[in-house]
Amino acid sequence: MATSPLLVTGGTGTLGRLVVPLLRDAGCHVRVLSRHSHESGDGIEYVTGDLLKDEGVESAVAGAGTVLHLAGGPKGDDEATRNLVRAASRAGVQHLVYISVIGADRMPIGYFRAKLGAEQAVADSGLPWTTLRAAQFNNLVLTVVEKMTKLPVIPVPGGLRFQPVDAREVAARLVELTLGKPAGLVPDLAGPNVYGVAELSRGYLQLRGKHRLMMPVRVPGKAGLAYRAGENLSLGKGTSVGARTWEDFLAEQVG
Repeated sequence: MATSPLLVTGGTGTLGRLVVPLLRDAGCHVRVLSRHSHESGDGIEYVTGDLLKDEGVESAVAGAGTVLHLAGGPKGDDEATRNLVRAASRAGVQHLVYISVIGADRMPIGYFRAKLGAEQAVADSGLPWTTLRAAQFNNLVLTVVEKMTKLPVIPVPGGLRFQPVDAREVAARLVELTLGKPAGLVPDLAGPNVYGVAELSRGYLQLRGKHRLMMPVRVPGKAGLAYRAGENLSLGKGTSVGARTWEDFLAEQVG
């Protein structure tokens, strides 16, 4: 087992909190880059830096053999990733792993465009790389549903569908890819079922013992066309499908 550190960006986020312990338990020397200071311990080394501001990135990458890039935000992922790639290239990183989103190359929305820009930065880095595109996590979909069901009438965007995947399954796949050889763009990872907003909301309301009226609404413009065409979904043969359903997740979290 190599003794050089394995750097994880975004290691304190939803996905990072699942990935980091798995890597540690696999015998890796895990270094986590975070914008906020944390005390190192329990086999994890924490360093402070900001990818978007390009602060502390050089020292975080120094000596790392592999970088797992999980950090992301509502905007600026392309710029942050370019900053990371420059530092990783100078440090001679041997494997750069990135988590992206299904539809990054098809959805005409700023968030997806930034993810595609980040993917391109990784692919053009000159470093050996692996990129996994995943569907929205169950956790995120639950947050959206919880907010919507607080309204007296739930807006149901026509054609808007999700293929939610369990974050733990994404974490396990990322660890497998990180410890493996660079593989380029690997098959998407999505959940086993596709749901409309009404279906997602009904399942949640039923477990909560609540009822709400639902009102169909139309998503306008290019974004609406893309969602209605299912451009945010991965339904092809090259897709890896998780085992855990939205219903399983809801039963655990809400039931």
